[in-house]
Amino acid sequence: MIQKIIKRIGVLTSGGDAPGMNAAVRAVVRTGIDKGWEVFGIKHGYEGLINGEYVPMNRRSVSNIIQLGGTMLGSARCPEFKTVKGRSKALRALNQNDINALVVIGGNGSQAGAHAFSEIGFPVVGVASTIDNDLYGTDITIGVDTALDVALEAVDRLKVTASSHQRAFLVEVMGRNCGYLALMIGLAGGAEYVVIPEVETDPDELAAGLMSAYERGKSHALVVVAEGATYNAEKMAAFFEQHKDRLGFALRVTKLGHVQRGGTPNAFDRILATRLAAGATDCLARGEFGVLVGLLRSEVSTTPLSEVVTKKKPLDLKLLKLAEVLAK
Repeated sequence: MIQKIIKRIGVLTSGGDAPGMNAAVRAVVRTGIDKGWEVFGIKHGYEGLINGEYVPMNRRSVSNIIQLGGTMLGSARCPEFKTVKGRSKALRALNQNDINALVVIGGNGSQAGAHAFSEIGFPVVGVASTIDNDLYGTDITIGVDTALDVALEAVDRLKVTASSHQRAFLVEVMGRNCGYLALMIGLAGGAEYVVIPEVETDPDELAAGLMSAYERGKSHALVVVAEGATYNAEKMAAFFEQHKDRLGFALRVTKLGHVQRGGTPNAFDRILATRLAAGATDCLARGEFGVLVGLLRSEVSTTPLSEVVTKKKPLDLKLLKLAEVLAK
C-alpha cells in the first residue's frame, strides 16, 4: 500500500562531506528506481530543499561516482531550515514537485533537521554519514573508516620524521566533540598519548609522560589530540611554549584538518554506504519513517530519530586504557 502512495522521493546530503556519500546517493537512486519510483537529487542540502533545487535522476545520473569522495549533490549550511518558516517553505516546495518522501544523508545536525521535518508529518529516513562517528543509533558511520586510513598514513609518515630528529609531534585530528577518531588513530598509530574531550588531560602530566618515554629509550614521541579536547593542538602547543624552560622541549604541531574528509572512499565505506542507503529505501517502502538507518552489531538497523537527536553515543574508554598500556 505504501509503495502505491510513494511515487517520487528526494535525496539530499547535508553537513560535512564524508567519503562514501556518493556511494549512498547512488544506492538511493538505483534502489528507488528499482521500486518503481522517480528519484530527485536535491542540491546543496536543506538550502536546496527550501529553494526547490531538485534534479531528476536516473541510473546513468549516478554512473561512475561510487569511487568519488565528497558529494555530487553538494552541501551547505542553512540556518533558515532551523525555523518553522523555513521548514514550511521546504514542505511547500516538495508538495509542488509531488515528492512524497525524503532520504537525508548526514550526521548529527543533518539528522536533527530530518527529525524536525518528520515531526510535521513528512516521511523522512536518515542515513548515518559523518567522519566523527558521534551519531547515536549506529556503531559506525559512512566515512569513518576512510578518514582513519587517511589520518593513519599521515601519522605513520610523521613518526618517521619524529624518530629521525628525536622530536615530539602533536597531531590534531577532527571529530568535533567526540574523541573516536583520535582514540582509534592513537591506538592504531602507536601514539604515546591520546587527548580526547571525554577525558580531561593535565598538560603537566602529559609532559612528564613524554619525558619518561625518552628516558626509557624512545627516539620520538607522538601525541594525538582531538580538535574538541579542552587542550586542543593550539592550546597544548601554547602551554608547552610557555613552559619550555621547565619542560625541556617543545612540540611540533600538525593539524590534519579537512584532508581527512576528502579521501577516496575505501571498500568498507563504499559497501557500508550502499547497504545503509538501500536500507533507507526499504524503510520508505514498508512505511517506516522518522528513523535513522545505521549499522548495529553488523546488521543494518533503524533507530527512531527522536532518540538519535536526544541521546549521546558513548565512547569505549577501555580502549584508551589499552592505548596507555601499549605506549609504555
